[in-house]
Amino acid sequence: MMEKIVPPEVSLIIPVYNEADNIGSLLLEIKERYPGFELIVVNDGSTDDTVQVANKSGATVYSHPYNIGNGAAVKTGIRVATGKILLFMDADGQHRPEDIGRILSFFPDYDMVVGSRDSKGQASFPRAIGNKVYNWLASYVTKFNVKDLTSGFRAIKSDIARSYIYLLPNTYSYPTTISLGVLRDGRSVKYLPIKAQKRTSGKSRISVVKDGVRFFMIIIRICTLYSPLRVFLPVSFIMFMLGVVRYLYSFVTEGRFTNMSALLFISSVIIFMMGMVSEQICQMRFERRVADRPVTRYKDGNE
Repeated sequence: MMEKIVPPEVSLIIPVYNEADNIGSLLLEIKERYPGFELIVVNDGSTDDTVQVANKSGATVYSHPYNIGNGAAVKTGIRVATGKILLFMDADGQHRPEDIGRILSFFPDYDMVVGSRDSKGQASFPRAIGNKVYNWLASYVTKFNVKDLTSGFRAIKSDIARSYIYLLPNTYSYPTTISLGVLRDGRSVKYLPIKAQKRTSGKSRISVVKDGVRFFMIIIRICTLYSPLRVFLPVSFIMFMLGVVRYLYSFVTEGRFTNMSALLFISSVIIFMMGMVSEQICQMRFERRVADRPVTRYKDGNE
């Protein structure tokens, strides 16, 4: 049987930007509850006293010279962390330290555990609606019931997290990317319901429109990277059906087969064939990546 993890094997990574009012109390509570954790705070170019407060609270602080992005701070944390399990949470007070133990209790049986918020835990109603749409789209892409695609409160095995660094963007959409990557790779994921609290101070810097479009584009990009037919096939089908509708209309009204119908049918075939070629390229890339990945061995001898 696999050996359960213990707290010293956990690295807690908190990306921060101007969170001096929140980070101190959060770190002190975590340190009191879980004294064996490696506490890593990645300061993304803060202009307030965030670094001083975090240092005083007992965390190891790594600083960017200027504001690069939340995702960039997360990538820095992944690179410097030494724990076997990497735990991520926000510094704004939304995530409760008492939920950490519940998340870690599912390791090593799961590869990633995500704190899943309900609609009340969302920052605003438009973002709650947007997240539902993203969750549905991600579920379609991965063939898995994605309950909270954008949650920043999660834990993942360190070797798996490091294998996705090259995919992670520098922006707030890193949870979206790593979630889709883990699920499309066939890793085990657990969504654990949590109660997210309102920010203790300040306001969220995520734009519903700007970051919403970015999240959508990342879902499409990851989909075409891991399973291209999930994108190409519906588009091909839509083009084919438009060709059928156009042909029926022109046949009834004009009694002939028009150039527009031919264009739609040809476009449908071309898009489908592009999807098939992309799927083959994706499969070859995946097989090469798996062949280069080291085998993980557990203490009971299983692989």
